[in-house]
Amino acid sequence: MAESAAKRLKTSDSTVKIGTHNGHFHADEALAVHMLRQLPAYASSSLIRTRDPALLETCHTVVDVGGEYDASRHRYDHHQRTFTTTFPGRPTKLSSAGLVYLHFGRALVAQRLGQEDEDSEVVGVVWRKLYESFVEALDAHDNGISSYDPEALAAAGIEPRFSKGGFGLGAVVGRLNPNWNEALPTDPTEAQAFEDARFEQASRRIGEEFDRDLAYYTTAWLPARSIVQEAYAKRNEYDPEGRIMVFEGLSVPWKDHLYTLEEELGVEEKNKVLYVLYPEKPVPEAKWRIQAVPVTKDSFQSRKALPEPWRGARDEALDEITGVPGGVFVHASGFIGGNKTFDGAKALADKACAF
Repeated sequence: MAESAAKRLKTSDSTVKIGTHNGHFHADEALAVHMLRQLPAYASSSLIRTRDPALLETCHTVVDVGGEYDASRHRYDHHQRTFTTTFPGRPTKLSSAGLVYLHFGRALVAQRLGQEDEDSEVVGVVWRKLYESFVEALDAHDNGISSYDPEALAAAGIEPRFSKGGFGLGAVVGRLNPNWNEALPTDPTEAQAFEDARFEQASRRIGEEFDRDLAYYTTAWLPARSIVQEAYAKRNEYDPEGRIMVFEGLSVPWKDHLYTLEEELGVEEKNKVLYVLYPEKPVPEAKWRIQAVPVTKDSFQSRKALPEPWRGARDEALDEITGVPGGVFVHASGFIGGNKTFDGAKALADKACAF
């Protein structure tokens, strides 16, 4: 594992300079600069955007330019022909964002958690999760790596049904570059200042998204981990085959943690959780939801959707179809439904499992 550069970081003055390239900017160096500036040593850093080796040599840290990856010298470029570095356990070649995150990410997570130990298990859990859910997409985008194998899609004759709108993490930054016919200052110094201002805007923009994910995974996703573990451990109390999981107080972000638990425990397909029950609100009289577990976190396909005859039905009509009183609704796609009581939601889950 790469040693945390933040542990070895030493600066002699308050005017630390970060260097990156000028010209058309991308999401990876915009995020790399933002991440560095969240750490105390870089909080007041200045930025030089240039390809001049002499100017870059004056910088304490250089990202995405210079043709060198040497963490001991704080050089984080990935354009070398021989560069093959990846994040531990992941296949995607790193960009400058991934390199900075590899060496400084644990410090960022520990800082957000208020922990001094960057090597703690809990810091590592969030460090890996944030890479897989956010930074890796930027690494892939900058290195021209598709999330699906284009040749396999073509061979299978699979084509998209509609445009995704051309918007993703890369576009968050890319669309802040000047348009080809945009009026720019004619003076070279003013033109560079204009471009640098746009880059700073782009760095803040992608940084906002990163910070939002960092906050979510440390303050919401991580605390949910133990709650899901507890609910999962009690699942056989509700179904002998462990197909029903219940949150007794309040629903939490459960999908990632459920998939991880099942993978770690090597759970057979027949014993995987099919339905999750939870109250709509943390109050005694709250209505209850029954949600089918999706095949994957972001999938619209369920492991076992609620029975087709129930879908789209509501209230008394739903009660007549299911034979369970207190029905509220079942979504037309069968991924979620509701009942006025826990007992009603549990009865629906039992019937759905047996359907």
